Amino acid sequence: MADVESPQDPRRVSLLTLGCARNEVDSEELAGRLSEGGWHLSDDPAASDVVVVNTCGFVEQAKKDSVDTLLAAADTGAKVVAVGCMAERYGRELADNLPEADAVLGFDHYPRLAERLTDVAEGRSVESHTPADRRTLLPITPVERQAAADGVTVPGHSGWGPRVLRARLDDSPVAPLKIASGCDRKCSFCAIPSFRGSFVSRHPDELVAEAEWLAGQGARELFLVSENSTSYGKDLGRELGGTRAMEALLPRLAAVSGVGRVRVSYLQPAETRPDLVRVIATTPGVADYFDLSFQHSSEAVLRRMRRFGSTDSFLALVEQIRSYAPEAGIRTNVIVGFPGETEDDIAELERFLTGARLDAVGVFGYSDEDGTEAETFDGKLDQSVIAERVARISALVEELTAQRAEDRIGTVVEVLVESVDDEIVGRAAHQAPEVDGECVVLGDLDCEVGELLRCEVVDSAGVDLVVRPVGGAAGTT
Repeated sequence: MADVESPQDPRRVSLLTLGCARNEVDSEELAGRLSEGGWHLSDDPAASDVVVVNTCGFVEQAKKDSVDTLLAAADTGAKVVAVGCMAERYGRELADNLPEADAVLGFDHYPRLAERLTDVAEGRSVESHTPADRRTLLPITPVERQAAADGVTVPGHSGWGPRVLRARLDDSPVAPLKIASGCDRKCSFCAIPSFRGSFVSRHPDELVAEAEWLAGQGARELFLVSENSTSYGKDLGRELGGTRAMEALLPRLAAVSGVGRVRVSYLQPAETRPDLVRVIATTPGVADYFDLSFQHSSEAVLRRMRRFGSTDSFLALVEQIRSYAPEAGIRTNVIVGFPGETEDDIAELERFLTGARLDAVGVFGYSDEDGTEAETFDGKLDQSVIAERVARISALVEELTAQRAEDRIGTVVEVLVESVDDEIVGRAAHQAPEVDGECVVLGDLDCEVGELLRCEVVDSAGVDLVVRPVGGAAGTT
């Protein structure tokens, strides 16, 4: 993060972000608010008056990482403020158990965060956030939410028209763009809706305006993020496309000058419509990439998860995707060791993974989450059984994804260049940032970060590809 000067106040603040790309958008919104509020943004916590830690509260390891980061920030001697999902979810409880944090602030503090940091810097006490179920803040009926949302703080929803309240915190050619927040699903293992709230879409004109701003800041790939992208538009009304709003939005974003690639993330399989599959797979400038949250494929386990689908229906969706785009990238996450899971359920998951030939799979062992329905379920498995199943599925996934990468040898891919230091490294359309592998570009090539190169795949190593340019650049900065 390059330092951003503020003419109003010499106070310096550093922002540290944990968790997902949605949190990255929230941090950049906070950076915009703080800069506008007179704070100087710095990438050096030790030289800052206040360090703001945007925490993650999704799973136990993420909570531990958030606490460790807060403690490390306190060691710099700066004042420390916790924000983000863990702060929103636990509030005063976190403050009571972590005196190293000078303040624990929830989402409702975001609009006046600059003032709250001034209070902290000057030694004034700021009352800790008191958690509440944020699903109660908006109407149950989705189409009634847009009018009501004006009075509710929804992180990442602050930009409108030509005024984008956001500041880039790095110079990456990839930028997350939050299309919605919250979730209406009732998955038994997930607590996110309780602290992120009900699903709320952003207006498509607002998203196009922010995409244009991001392109002007050097972004060449837009990574569309939300808790559930397949629900986008269901609260916008028919005049804006309703449940078909995503199909209309994607071509608009892909047409923004300077944007070379648009990528959609966080798709729910049960809500992934044939028209949406077609638009993602066939629209120029939109990556033929499908981040599908399968979680499992055994019907019995899925029902206990309060989800829908089966091995056969999921395989049919994969087949539908590849009928449009045979080389499409497909990734997922799966949870093993869910309460009541049997050996037959694991075998069914193995059948799905073997038949689907996915490009990337995250494998997670089940653990109880505070306040979730699954926390109360019977049939809990011993940790040693869960660990064995994680290892078993992980080994299968490693073999299958390596085979899928090897199958790409001889094909041509478009690689977005992300680094030109010791070697040229980037990602193809089927590789999302950080989680799906990368491409190493061979040859003594004079290129810049942000270029799109047409390359032939000549080798693979696990999920990573080795590629050689063919025919020059597909697109430049």
